[in-house]
Amino acid sequence: MSGTFVGMPAFPTAARAALGDTQLRRNLAHATHTIRDKRARVVAEVEDWEELRIAGAAVKEAALRDLATHLETLEASLVRAGATVHWARDAEEACAIVASVTRAHGADEVVKVKSMATQEIGLNEALEAEGIAAWETDLAELIVQLGEDLPSHILVPAIHRNRAEIREIFRRRMGAVGRPAPEALTDEPAVLAGAAREHLREKFLRARVAVSGANFAVADTGTLVVVESEGNGRMCLTLPEVLISVVGIEKVVATWDELDPLLRLLPRSSTGERMNPYTSTWSGLTPGDGPQEVHVVLLDNGRTRALADEVGRQALRCIRCSACLNVCPVYERVGGHAYGSVYPGPIGAILNPLLNGVSDEQTASLPYASSLCGACFEVCPVRIDIPSVLVDQRAAVIDSHRGDRVPKQEALAMKAAAWTFADARRLRWAERASGLAGRVLGRFSRTTLPGGRTAAGRLPGPAAGWTGARDLPAPPRESFRQWWDRTDGGRDGGRQGDGS
Repeated sequence: MSGTFVGMPAFPTAARAALGDTQLRRNLAHATHTIRDKRARVVAEVEDWEELRIAGAAVKEAALRDLATHLETLEASLVRAGATVHWARDAEEACAIVASVTRAHGADEVVKVKSMATQEIGLNEALEAEGIAAWETDLAELIVQLGEDLPSHILVPAIHRNRAEIREIFRRRMGAVGRPAPEALTDEPAVLAGAAREHLREKFLRARVAVSGANFAVADTGTLVVVESEGNGRMCLTLPEVLISVVGIEKVVATWDELDPLLRLLPRSSTGERMNPYTSTWSGLTPGDGPQEVHVVLLDNGRTRALADEVGRQALRCIRCSACLNVCPVYERVGGHAYGSVYPGPIGAILNPLLNGVSDEQTASLPYASSLCGACFEVCPVRIDIPSVLVDQRAAVIDSHRGDRVPKQEALAMKAAAWTFADARRLRWAERASGLAGRVLGRFSRTTLPGGRTAAGRLPGPAAGWTGARDLPAPPRESFRQWWDRTDGGRDGGRQGDGS
């Protein structure tokens, strides 16, 4: 009932298509501006917001520095509380564990709490292949699933849809998988939410198995934490007989005290709320109350790879608030699908390469999906320096191509520059050629840059791909060496011939 990101084109190709979708751009601009403004208002209420960010970053960084110890403590605490702990090295192992537990209880369906980890591993598709239906219960995830669509935002997966589109999806698809939408369904938000509530209620009451993720995992008590705004999560976490939680290993924190700054940072940064309407915590089993069998799948799936990257490991601090998406000028214009992953936007542009490497064209294109404006770092509640990691990942992409049999144009240009600068005579000839180029470029239209400098306009031929979107400073007609010789080291007070 849903699509996958497998086979998505590289970011430039996907972004070009998205830019041509005017409805998508209108939907994104309205939604991101609304969320951004709401967040700004509630953050401004906190006088010590920057100190809170520093505290949150310190908690996550401390957990990552001693991750192995905290995970062992978490496992022991969970087992002591009656839970069964599984370790999954990759997506295939994690999906197999969930399917096995579900089949062991004779169930052919599960209800799900919104979970980025289960989307990451393609759990819905894996369960479908096993004859098990996975029903999303978060409203936005339900919209995506019914529309056989793909999520485009970490917090609001259906952000690319407007109310009229959602109404049509409900009318067309709800009846095929359960309770149909009302005949008089309108596009009023409250009416749409009511239709989703009635559709999901029968699934909540019928399901024997639920699947969740976790926003945080407290090691010393073995407590998993889910924060949400709709109450569907609490229904999944309390009604079914069996609960399976798929938790990324980076979600662990040491103690309840260290959870405090994160629970204050997350709601303001994500939904623009002072606190989440629903914060659910559970620690193993409680006889006669809630699920009577709890399984926790601790998921690696590239996280230890990211942890080994000295620059990139800070991406594992991410608490999935999506604030970086809402301020990103690139995301606002192309949406999440262009990133080809369940993790879109600035955090996805670094997290996907860190988890998966940069060996394929699609992933290798993501570190370049940014203007490096720095807005993402300014809003990140745990101070992930996304621009720095982007630059480092760009270097990793370049390094991955150093052994190519056919070097890229950029590599050839850098080799030519290195060869030129390695010899004074070659550099002198290059400077003379540059002066000649400056005269030739004078024939093309020029743009005045700050400081009175000039730049050539759009150049013909192969150079057009560069100059069509960038300023190209016109080379001076006279090199520094020539000026030095002509003015006797500046003692004669001469100026460059064209004032460049």
